[in-house]
Amino acid sequence: MVGLDTSTAVPFPTPDTLVQDLLGFQHCLDPLYRAFGPYAIRLSEVFYESTHSVALVNLKPIVPGHVLVIPKRRIDRFTNLDADEVADLWQSAQVGRPPRPLLQCIHYNAPAFTFSMQDGAAAGQTVPHVHVHVLPRTPGDFKKNDDIYDELERNDQRRTMDLDEDRPPRTLDAMAAEAALLRQRCRH
Repeated sequence: MVGLDTSTAVPFPTPDTLVQDLLGFQHCLDPLYRAFGPYAIRLSEVFYESTHSVALVNLKPIVPGHVLVIPKRRIDRFTNLDADEVADLWQSAQVGRPPRPLLQCIHYNAPAFTFSMQDGAAAGQTVPHVHVHVLPRTPGDFKKNDDIYDELERNDQRRTMDLDEDRPPRTLDAMAAEAALLRQRCRH
């Protein structure tokens, strides 16, 4: 256009950018990702999916096979889930719906499991997205059985403070490889 000064024009965001900014999740419209609070989780890290939930491998597992089960809907508090989401979340964490129960998929030799959820900042929740930690347990994996809760708390504090402390985060390739193995185990 002749005579129009565009140097002071304010650019309008694209619809994709606007939605991403509003939702606070860069890949919210990308089918290759799932949201975990403000974090983008690649589908290659997901090994189980139900109607309302997904199970994914952990960035910094406390024990071998430590995974997370999260609702698909990005919601920060357990009390804000609807009844169908609550039922699906716990059914997914307990047994899943693949041919093999989820608990058998994540660790064949675990005789026991710890399930943990922190609901709200005062409870130690650091990612504002409901999630259940599923941890395979074996005799003697901790000096005292309840030490796992202290380790979960330290793990959550590290996530907000220093990711390089005792256990460095795993690579994306390592997490994708574990998720691929778990997907295969869940199918058989």
